[in-house]
Amino acid sequence: MNKLKNLVWNLRIIKDTKGQDLIEYALMAGFVAVAAGAIMPNVATSISTIFSKVATTMSTAAAAGS
Repeated sequence: MNKLKNLVWNLRIIKDTKGQDLIEYALMAGFVAVAAGAIMPNVATSISTIFSKVATTMSTAAAAGS
């Protein structure tokens, strides 16, 4: 009976797609930013600055959360 319960929980986890759209949108935004930086070199500096600011903010939030 316990094995059946574990199987049901594993299937629920595999079927869980919550948050999938957010990850896909983030990956697409990153791809567009990289493509724009490759096509327009003068934009690459601005994109790099933005990603650095995001990385700093995420690191600060992670440190504050723990």
